[in-house]
Amino acid sequence: MSDQQSGTGARSVVISVDMEGVTGVSSWVQVSPPEFGGLVSGAEYERARERMTLEAAAAAQGALEAGATDVLVNDSHDTMRNLIPELLPESVRFTSGNDKPLSMVQGVQEAGVLGLLFVGYHARAGSVRGPLAHTWNGFIRDVRVNGVSTGEYGLNALLAGHYGVPVLFACGDDVAMTEITAELGGDVITVPVKEGLSSFAATHLHPREAQRRIREGAFRAVQQATQSPPAPYGTRFPAAAQLSFDHQARADACERVPGITRIDAVTVGWESDNAFHLFQTFRMLASLAAVRLNA
Repeated sequence: MSDQQSGTGARSVVISVDMEGVTGVSSWVQVSPPEFGGLVSGAEYERARERMTLEAAAAAQGALEAGATDVLVNDSHDTMRNLIPELLPESVRFTSGNDKPLSMVQGVQEAGVLGLLFVGYHARAGSVRGPLAHTWNGFIRDVRVNGVSTGEYGLNALLAGHYGVPVLFACGDDVAMTEITAELGGDVITVPVKEGLSSFAATHLHPREAQRRIREGAFRAVQQATQSPPAPYGTRFPAAAQLSFDHQARADACERVPGITRIDAVTVGWESDNAFHLFQTFRMLASLAAVRLNA
């Protein structure tokens, strides 16, 4: 690969694309790959993955038009094998596979990354009227860093910040966009593509209108960053982190890890000296907590 293709250009961007925040999506059926949900899920999933890819493509196109020299699209949903590559701009690179070292923000560690763009993002676990609101999986109730409740967007922004990469743009449901602005700051350009009505209902933009707004928003975000780069997101370190679950058995499993403290029946805590350690500890505990509850 050339330097430009390998992501070492001074205006490279990474797009982290999830599915729950994509326009038209309001049910788990729509975001479940067919091997997990059966034939009905398969039909709706295929339509949702196409819209997911087209929204990522719109963000990529906007970034390229604003002067990005390289765009890496990182598939960040579920199995992380959802993108339809043929629908992406031919000049982009993309990642797939669900065991990436940096998970949803794989690529931010590359040299010369100007910024990170969130596409298809959703509200954190416990949010009111956030369609399909959750954090990482179905059994995490809350994640707190230095006392602040956050979602996937906050954890990913902290990890990107570890590498000096700021979040420039986000699109998804309106609840998530409000949460992102409140936590990451007003410099992040946000584009809501649907209005949450409940956990499983929303009023959506037409897909082509959503894609148009995403393209325009990504263009403004990258153009703005090339002129005045925003500061990466961070927090105070050492940082105190807490993770709460829906059942005490999950906390039982996590409590056995050295350095992990039991806070209450369903909550464990730990301390991290940097965002990389915090993120990887979170991932490990989320995996450990996937225990059978009927043992």
